[in-house]
Amino acid sequence: MFPIGQALFAQQLIRNFSFGKKYAKDDVLITKPQAFSSSIGYGFEFGTENDIRIEKGSKQASLASNKPFYFSVNVPEGNYRVTVGYHGDKDTAYHSTIRSESRRLHVEDQIVPAGKKIATSFIVHIKSPLIHNGESVKLKKPREAAKLDWDDKLTLEFQRTTRIDYIRIEAVSTITTVFLAGNSTVVNQEDEPWASWGQMIPRFFDQQVAIANHAESGLALSSFLSSNRLAKILSVSQPGDYLFIEFGHNDQKEQGEKAGAFHGYAERLRLFVKEFRKKGGIPVIVTSTARRAFDADGNLLYTLGEYPAAARQVAAELDVPLIDLNRMTRAFYQRLGVENSKRAFVHYAANTFSEQPEPLQDNTHFNTYGAYQIAKMVLQGIKQDRLDLQAHIIDFESYDPSLPDDFTTWHWPPGLKNSRLKPDGN
Repeated sequence: MFPIGQALFAQQLIRNFSFGKKYAKDDVLITKPQAFSSSIGYGFEFGTENDIRIEKGSKQASLASNKPFYFSVNVPEGNYRVTVGYHGDKDTAYHSTIRSESRRLHVEDQIVPAGKKIATSFIVHIKSPLIHNGESVKLKKPREAAKLDWDDKLTLEFQRTTRIDYIRIEAVSTITTVFLAGNSTVVNQEDEPWASWGQMIPRFFDQQVAIANHAESGLALSSFLSSNRLAKILSVSQPGDYLFIEFGHNDQKEQGEKAGAFHGYAERLRLFVKEFRKKGGIPVIVTSTARRAFDADGNLLYTLGEYPAAARQVAAELDVPLIDLNRMTRAFYQRLGVENSKRAFVHYAANTFSEQPEPLQDNTHFNTYGAYQIAKMVLQGIKQDRLDLQAHIIDFESYDPSLPDDFTTWHWPPGLKNSRLKPDGN
């Protein structure tokens, strides 16, 4: 783990890795598959060094693979621009996908033309549990403490076909950071087949925006506060940054005098807004995603009580931009219908994944198709609210949740890690 003072180093850090031959004099040259080693600070993870090859020719060399692999580099906390230099096969085009850390989507189905060299760049946020005042985020153990999102490495996951000349990692400090505060419907889900909109949305922003996802499964506004997560965000945020706040599912379970949508929940929403505004930031309130719950006649039930209404009221009262995911996800499920709406959630037959002897049936947590659709709803909300952030949205025009993308055409190359364990919260 990098000491806090070393985070300042991230402002100047540049790491260049080339494969088989150097493309610049300051490159770290990798000539053979190298498992990650903390002593050298880089390498391939999870045994995937066995699935790549370093090809060397008289004029060029590259890292090549048609299997998933993971490459990690030790870096301190901060925002990083990652540039991947591809070169095409001699005769045929290929497609490549890149994710980072706990399955954050950045490069989706990149086409690399035959015989061509191209480069693609994207932004990755690296976070540390350490807080400048000497405290730390109280991670949930053991599951959260072991996540790639919280270690001291930048991990890249390459999917489909890959032929890479170099990887460049450069710290950047003058871009906008969008912080996400939320629960299991927002968090970066590390294991297949679970997914949330927070890990899909990086794919839709240019190199002027970093997504810093601080959400975690099972959290309410109160536990987000008590685990020092808002304190962490406030310690690293800058004027002009954004904070998207989506809670409600777990807040419903709270007991005591202050429990309730228009009591403790609304009060804490006001606190998040006011504290982030003190930092010069722009808070955005997001209503909770609806649960998939239909009655016997096929009508979608309201399962979140007064919480969406309370979020709308606080947003109006404090003049905060509002993204109404509750209304949009309801329209989405209703369009798909009782049976097809399962295609947006973790509903899978037994043995769909390894070590999954029982069916998975979850009506709160999304699969990758559902999470991708909800990320588009958030983008639509950003445009509807006319946030300055919309200037940095890429590959997106508009989205109507009552006319979603066809789930039969959805393709997500699965990562190497899967789990039948439900995320905390329901």
